[in-house]
Amino acid sequence: MLLLLLCAGSLMIILDGSVVTVALPTIQRDLAFTPAGLAWVVNAYLIPFGGLLLLAGRLGDLLGRRRVLLAGLALFTLASLLCGLATRPDALIAARFAQGAGGALATAVSLGMIAVRYPEPADRARAMGIFAFTGAAGASLGTLLGGVLTQAANWHWIFFVNVPIGAAIVLLATRWVPADARTTPAAGDADVLGAALVTAGLTLTVYTLVTVESHGWLSGRTLGSGALSAALLGGFVARQATTHRPLLPLRIFRRRAVSAANAAMLLLVAGMFAFQFLGALYLQRVLGLDAARTGLAFLPVPLTIAYVSLRVAPRLVTRFGARTTLIGGLAVIAPGLALLARVPATGSYPVDFLPAVLLMALGFGAAMPAVTMLAMTGVPAGDTGVASGLVNTAQQVGGTLGLAVLATLAAARTNHLHQAGAPPTEALTGGYRLAFTIGVGFVLAAIAAATAAPATARRRERQLSPTRSS
Repeated sequence: MLLLLLCAGSLMIILDGSVVTVALPTIQRDLAFTPAGLAWVVNAYLIPFGGLLLLAGRLGDLLGRRRVLLAGLALFTLASLLCGLATRPDALIAARFAQGAGGALATAVSLGMIAVRYPEPADRARAMGIFAFTGAAGASLGTLLGGVLTQAANWHWIFFVNVPIGAAIVLLATRWVPADARTTPAAGDADVLGAALVTAGLTLTVYTLVTVESHGWLSGRTLGSGALSAALLGGFVARQATTHRPLLPLRIFRRRAVSAANAAMLLLVAGMFAFQFLGALYLQRVLGLDAARTGLAFLPVPLTIAYVSLRVAPRLVTRFGARTTLIGGLAVIAPGLALLARVPATGSYPVDFLPAVLLMALGFGAAMPAVTMLAMTGVPAGDTGVASGLVNTAQQVGGTLGLAVLATLAAARTNHLHQAGAPPTEALTGGYRLAFTIGVGFVLAAIAAATAAPATARRRERQLSPTRSS
């Protein structure tokens, strides 16, 4: 029941990151958003989500993961109601900020709770596989759900649907999620200055990345916010190296498995965003699918991820170890993205799009449980909250980085081809091809990062198991 509730909460939160994508044109028309302001419907969610994950994970260690989980789920549910009731742009953006904060609180502690409750490697592999499936498939399901609800009812229901689900999860969680002890004497022992530095630094980093889409890489706003975020994060690292009770104990990075897994997670998600967002644009703008059919076109993705992550990945991790499974999954994703890098402007979904996305879904279904488990390998019980927040931060920043880099370069390539006289669909396709090609580079870099993890990680996992040791 604990695992079911954590997965349900994670799925609800992950869905909300992509469910608005296909509804944006309708939201813009109904609430009179400007083209630049419309981007904040997405960015207002991403900024607090990415910026608060690390702090939320540490708060789970200090105050108890159950408290932080319940607070996050309750805030997310209330904010979803306010999103659905919004009748002005500023009201929707403010409610989206609250949604992102609630999502960060709940997401940051979930992995830590799973790691503590499933010490046996085989059980942990299965639990991580189930949890990773909810995150990996959530974005694709969000695209499907957003298209169906927007066309069948209206955009308000993409938020209203969270309210009964979230309320039920909160009520059940108060009964079935066990209380956990604080790992420090009092919450006042938290590194307040460190929390302020890292939260401001990560929030500004995410803001810088989403600003690139509208202002470019070399604008004064992008460069200024980037320099300030770097200074804040540098101050945070210095603070963690000198304070007695750090928010993020730097000793956690001495574990090669943790460092390599977080680097691989960031690069993997950055590459996959080329598929998730630009693939949807290719289907609509080039192949001419509407919102509902675009959502249905992605349906094979969560189904494939479900089978692999729930049935295949746990066995692979148990038999070959998390590192080998991760590298194998990445090696399957790369050729899938490479196929998308050759999509034609006059292509068809069954021939030119579906085979590539099935390959990526197969690889992603294996890679996500493996990288998630690798990121928690050998982490002491008192640091599981911060380790969980760290890997979720890597995932969120990786997705935002991928979206900013790939969308910006795709748009620049499209503009260049359009000015050179290419037809509109040819120009769009050329931009998407470039983004998919760079996505391949991100995945290859993720493979290189994964190889830095220790080859003995699987043996150490077995040694941690009391049952197998006896």
